[in-house]
Amino acid sequence: MRVSFGDCVLDLERRQLVRGDRDVHLTPKALDLLALLVAERPRAVAKTEIRDRLWPGTFVSESNLTTLVAELRAALGDAARSPRYVKTVHRFGYAFCGSAAELLGRPPPGRRRGPHFTLEWAGGEVSLHDGENVIGREEDATAWIESASVSRRHARIVISEGTATLEDLGSKNGTFLRGERLTSAVVLASGEQILVGVVPLRFRAFATADSTRTPPARST
Repeated sequence: MRVSFGDCVLDLERRQLVRGDRDVHLTPKALDLLALLVAERPRAVAKTEIRDRLWPGTFVSESNLTTLVAELRAALGDAARSPRYVKTVHRFGYAFCGSAAELLGRPPPGRRRGPHFTLEWAGGEVSLHDGENVIGREEDATAWIESASVSRRHARIVISEGTATLEDLGSKNGTFLRGERLTSAVVLASGEQILVGVVPLRFRAFATADSTRTPPARST
């Protein structure tokens, strides 16, 4: 089944999200969350139900779900304060609040797409979208990091034309790359470790199936 909403198409059979003319990479759990919210629309789904459906028989902290929601909103170009698709139901859970329709017929043939990027850390992983991806403790951060050493808007990764650039945002405890504290924007290579405060993160770049461009890994 394929479901269309806004400029997005969710293909449940292929487990694929397309936004505009590009394939958007989502971690498996984030895709499962989107599929659940779309399937249950417009019903608000309780956090306990979401955890039971996504992590059956496993205890996970609420921050795992918060990180997934942040990843999903970033992928959809959504915002917590003025949601178009994923709405927070205060002290309860989340709901899909956009207009959606099932698409009939076969999906269109694949198109040439560029690389996609992810950021990983202990207990979390997010996909990075075109434009600004904030790392920090603020609610709308693309990479929401729960650590006292991390500022609300600590750093950002900007994706533009297949290139990822890291920049510190005047954080108290600094952003470190290649053993040095950042004082200016730096282009990232796949596999590099970033340190925000005391929290290590791993940046990765992946080529899509029909892309001929693969960002090189930094030599060590």
